[in-house]
Amino acid sequence: MKRYAIALSVVLLFVASICAFADITIGVDLSTTGPMASVGIEFKNAALLGPSTIAGEKVRYIFLDNNSDPTTAVQNAKRLSQDNIDVLIGPPGTSLALAVIDTIAQAKVPTLCLASASAIVSPMDEKRKWMFKAVANDDVFVAAMVNHMTRVGVKTLSLVVSNDPYGESWANETNKIASAKGIKILRVERFERTDNSTTPQTMRIMSGHPDAVLIVAVGTPAVTPQRSLVEHGYKGKIYQSGGAVNQDFLRLGGKFVEGTYLVQSPAIVAEQLPNGYPTKKVAVDFLKLYQSKYGTRSYFGAQMWDELKLVEAAVPVALKSARPGTLEFREALRSALEKSKGVVGATAVFTMSPTDHTGINELGVSVIKVVNGTWKLEQAAAFK
Repeated sequence: MKRYAIALSVVLLFVASICAFADITIGVDLSTTGPMASVGIEFKNAALLGPSTIAGEKVRYIFLDNNSDPTTAVQNAKRLSQDNIDVLIGPPGTSLALAVIDTIAQAKVPTLCLASASAIVSPMDEKRKWMFKAVANDDVFVAAMVNHMTRVGVKTLSLVVSNDPYGESWANETNKIASAKGIKILRVERFERTDNSTTPQTMRIMSGHPDAVLIVAVGTPAVTPQRSLVEHGYKGKIYQSGGAVNQDFLRLGGKFVEGTYLVQSPAIVAEQLPNGYPTKKVAVDFLKLYQSKYGTRSYFGAQMWDELKLVEAAVPVALKSARPGTLEFREALRSALEKSKGVVGATAVFTMSPTDHTGINELGVSVIKVVNGTWKLEQAAAFK
């Protein structure tokens, strides 16, 4: 009996020692292939620049690719939870983020997704309390866009949106907010992200002669309807959602996207922000770091950077309660994320609460314009 007790003590001490020195494990689920690859690669590039230690604890990253597919995203979330991750970053995209809510709630893994739809974090409930995002809700982006439209005299508007939850969320919010501001919605056309042509949608929209057209899609698929509009002679204003703010959009769009207005965080034009703007320094420093490594700049990389910043701020708090690799640590980390206050990132200043798991106000939103093949700040803090 005594020998058994000694053996058990040795085993317990061994297990305790493993727990005491467990790494902080960050699961990263991204769309590095498929229709969203152009932004997924930027997310991954930034994650590879992430911290190797936080609060003196070693950080281990596990990367998976979901091929821009919701079913694969769910499978990845299950696999990563079985790998005993402490926090999940991703997946990107509204449809993928919505798909994993049940899985991550069951596994009790705090998750910082990379999507904008308010339905991911609202209404708050026992499942969504595990979901966070360093991206403003769609209604915040849309309000900034509509504010700009009214300022430049837009009275009628048509939409071309991707046939997915991201497109639907933007369509719904635009209809509500634009209508309340006296802008009439003439048509809403939908297209698939894999479509090579949107000529039928383009012709129907142009028949109504709208003052402006809003295109909603993530990454390079956003180029297809814009090119069609320009090729068919549309002369009104064209707006894009923030999902199009990446270098491949500029590269593939070329002359067809010149003059486009986009609504996104001002991080991509950080140097153009006025001195004293709260996110300017962090954003400029990140852009320099990213560009020195990859030769270009990236808003989506800045978004990933901010999610890592939020984790960095929350981990020291969680470590006071538990060790990595345990349910107790995940619960403490979730609680710490929820109490994030004044965390200055490259894209926004984050102050969260039990009912707000985004924590971004108008200072994290701007209107950007494509001028001479690059990004130009049109309007910062667009509500003001």
